[in-house]
Amino acid sequence: MIATTPYKPYASTRNACKLCTPLGACVAFKGVKGCVPLIHGSQGCATYIRRYMISHYREPVDIASSSFSEEAAVFGGNKLFNTGITNIRKTYQPECIAITSTCLSETIGEDVPKLIKEYQAVHGDENLPAFVYASTPSYKGTHLDGFHEAVLALVKAFAKEGKTNNSVNLFPGFVSPEDLRYLKDVLEDFELEYQLVPDYSESLDNPNWEEYTRMPEGGTPVEKIAETGIARASIEFGHVFNKGNLSAKASQKSKVQTAGEYLEEHFDVQNYQQGLPMGIKACDTFFAYLEKLSGKTTPRHHVKERGRLIDSYVDGHKIVFGKRAVVYGEEDLVIATVAFLEEIGIQSVMVVSGANSGLLEKKIKQILDKEPDDLLIIPDGDFETMREKAAAVKPDLFIGSSKAYYITRALGIPLIRTGFPIHDRFGAQRVMHLGYKGTQQLFDRIVNALMEYKQEKSPVGYKYL
Repeated sequence: MIATTPYKPYASTRNACKLCTPLGACVAFKGVKGCVPLIHGSQGCATYIRRYMISHYREPVDIASSSFSEEAAVFGGNKLFNTGITNIRKTYQPECIAITSTCLSETIGEDVPKLIKEYQAVHGDENLPAFVYASTPSYKGTHLDGFHEAVLALVKAFAKEGKTNNSVNLFPGFVSPEDLRYLKDVLEDFELEYQLVPDYSESLDNPNWEEYTRMPEGGTPVEKIAETGIARASIEFGHVFNKGNLSAKASQKSKVQTAGEYLEEHFDVQNYQQGLPMGIKACDTFFAYLEKLSGKTTPRHHVKERGRLIDSYVDGHKIVFGKRAVVYGEEDLVIATVAFLEEIGIQSVMVVSGANSGLLEKKIKQILDKEPDDLLIIPDGDFETMREKAAAVKPDLFIGSSKAYYITRALGIPLIRTGFPIHDRFGAQRVMHLGYKGTQQLFDRIVNALMEYKQEKSPVGYKYL
């Protein structure tokens, strides 16, 4: 039976199991070629976001700020906005400037689209970059809401009408640069023309530079984002998307849309929607879409990857079966992870997300196609609540970001690091989650963590299992 912790609006949050909305938007905007994100708010917002991204991706990350002062908080930030845009243009010569709002600019009611139009009117005779804006107040939603709002904003700003071409849009969600590189390889293996939005596989994981480069290579060009409107189909990964920034009832009323849903409604681009392809069942769904859209059978090396994954399930079954897991983080990643764990015989006993979409329990039931046994679901949760309840559910492992390490350390059990942020391990930008290949890596990490735990806790120092 599922037990759900009731939402208590009066309760304080202690170490939230989420990050701020404009952070997610900045990650998405870094996946646009020649784009500089501008935080319209205080300098501290940009500093916090840069710190989190640099510690995870191990890359220099430039994010501009309009640097609100006390005066701007009272009288408005239009002057600082204009100065910020001009400074970005002089320093970076960007192809695109992406503006995200903050708690402060939203609270005082800044009309950012109007500020953009006023700047364009004054500087209209100059070679201006493209502009895009996403509304991302941190008091509403999570970093995943900000990410998807940014992707939707890109499509709304740049998608064009025209004769349908043979390309496919892929909206992968907030995944790792290594996942994005893998997805591009898969699309190319099926010989599909595509628009990957966003694509930060290079901009947030570049090769070594001989000299510092202000504008890193990589990203989806604005011209390619424009072609999302004339593609013949879209594939997007997720169940919750940006619908977590409002209650489920309000989402229906305001018709919150994803990028794929927007293109289907306004440009008649057929949309295929599924959860993150983690686990054999979800990966099979993804590859079936690719077969349908390409008219080709799955290439042999992917079929072999699938076969090796099944073989590893058999080999590792005695290690993982019956183990109990706590899963936490972004809703869509949590839902996909729970489905994958069910597939390999690990029972999810507690699921925690900082989001409060009202969809988490419903989607877990749908994807498992049954009433889960002994599962505690905590929406709008935090790490201290997780810590207080962890011992009672008797977990064997945790799966999520690095932020729960202090809990697993106290419990003396393994932590399998997935998602964002991973600040206490090297190579977070190369952690894979998706496809048969990513599932294989995740499965191996789980099995090895459990084996290592058993080995280290054994009174006998054995070397063979």
